[in-house]
Order: sequence, then C-alpha cells, then structure tokens
Amino acid sequence: MYFQNMLGRRAGLFLLLVGLMTACTAPRAVINSGKVTAPGKFKAGVNFGGNIATEPIGRLDDITRAAVDAIAKKDTVFYDKEVEAATKALLAYALDPVGPTFDFYLRYGLAPRLDAGYKYASGVHVFDTQYQFLGPTGTPENPGAGAAAGVWYGSVGLQYAGQSAGIIDKLFLDKLQPVLQFTAKRRDLTVPLIFSKSFGLEEEKGSIAFGAVYNHTFIRYGFEPGRLYEKFGAEVAEIEGLEHRNSFPSFGLFVNAKLGFKYVYLLPALTIYYQNYGDYKLLNNTTHSFSGLTLIPSIGLQASFGR
Repeated sequence: MYFQNMLGRRAGLFLLLVGLMTACTAPRAVINSGKVTAPGKFKAGVNFGGNIATEPIGRLDDITRAAVDAIAKKDTVFYDKEVEAATKALLAYALDPVGPTFDFYLRYGLAPRLDAGYKYASGVHVFDTQYQFLGPTGTPENPGAGAAAGVWYGSVGLQYAGQSAGIIDKLFLDKLQPVLQFTAKRRDLTVPLIFSKSFGLEEEKGSIAFGAVYNHTFIRYGFEPGRLYEKFGAEVAEIEGLEHRNSFPSFGLFVNAKLGFKYVYLLPALTIYYQNYGDYKLLNNTTHSFSGLTLIPSIGLQASFGR
C-alpha cells in the first residue's frame, strides 16, 4: 500500500508537470553567444525549454489533488497541516514556477559592440541588451578586424523580466484561491557573462559558448484568506492576511551551442542555477525558508537577416 501511494503521488506530479504547457516563467536560459548582433542586422527565433526547480517540485508533492478538492469544497476551512502545505507550495511555485517554457524573440544590432532584444514568454515581457568586449564585430560577408575561424568572443548582458497575473493560473492549487486569495508579483534582473568560440569565420557555422550568470529576483506576495479559521479550544478565530516583500540572488553556470550556416541555426542550451530563496512569512504567524537547484534545458531555432 505504501508503494502504491508513493507511485500515485509521483504519477500525479508527472501529470501536473506535463499539463503546465503554458507555465508563466521568467526566461533565465542563456542562449546567446559572446558575439552580439552586427549593426543593422536582426536575429529572430523561438525557444522551447523547461524550468525544473527542486524546491517547488518537492512542495507540490506534499499535497494531493484530493486534499485540494476537499479543502476547496468546504464552506469553512480550519488551518491545519494540509492548508499549511498548500500555502508553502503556492509560495514556492511563485518563487520558481515549474513547467515547460516557450518564447519568441527579436534582436537588433545598435552599434558595432552593442545590441538589444525583446522577448515574449507566455505572458512575460523581457527586455535585454548585450555588450561585446572581446572579438571582431563583422559578419561572414564582411568580416571585422582579426576575424578568423576559432576566434574567441566575450560579452556581458543585462536582462529585465516582469510578471504578475497568471503565475499560478495553470496550477491545480488555483482551486484554493477562494480560500487563500494568494497573489504574487516578481521582477528579475539577469546578468550573463558569456565566452564563445567561433565555428568558421564570424560564427558562419555557429559557435560553442559557456559562462556564468547572476540573477536577482524581487518578489511581493500576499494572502487574504476568505474562509480560513483557527481553533483555540472552544474558540474560533479568523486567520488574518499578510503582505510581504523579499528578494534573493541566484548563481548559475551555462553552456550552449549555435549550429547551422550563415542564416539559420539550431540553439541547444543548458543553464543551472542555485538559489537560497530566503525566509518568508506565512499564515498563522509562521515563517519558512526555501532553497534549491533549478535546471533549464532548452532548444531553439534562430534566423539572421538584414543588411
């Protein structure tokens, strides 16, 4: 019976992850090489990936769909271990939403060593810029000074992403919204340091890239319970709501490749983060700390065009 229950919980979690096909996740995968877009040129592409975070996966596994359905159907809910597990799962998911990701983007070369881009990722708007400090700045058709096969490029970037509505819309815990009234808004700043080696002249055949990335998340969240109470012997008291702000750093490493020829490329990538999310206030005057690893595998298709 124990193994049947464990198997059922794992199967339910797997179905949850498969079902979150439009997860609202700030894109933190690093897919760029160290060479920026040349002036007057455009890059456009699509990217498919997944946000696999150990902390929210563990928290979601602590509560079953049956328990959520039972809580949601009650006219009056008393604070217990299952409700506490649900609040932790909601918050952990907001800190690092789990599920498949999809985005499309457009980049433009502003100057010989500077480009900028816009990305739309399942409701999340992302803006970034990248500065190249190492390597030539030309194109395969018009190589820059020092261009050669196997030359190294280096750059540093800055990305901003903001998301609020819809963070938990696709999560099965949204059934508890009438009870918990959970809200969350987050902003992410991402700074990647990228080094890449060219395949062919000016990345004509692509590149291999690696580096380190720093991310800082600012989050504001709250609970405004509607039908949630606590018992003190024969007395019953309503659970008060709360609103709290916090921020936390994430540190990561990445590797990616750019494979193709001149105008069209395939972009496989893997980014790994570690983060100590910190301590967070929960209902009923409790606090909890979160930490864990996040793996972001992705694969994309990119086209280059322009003068």
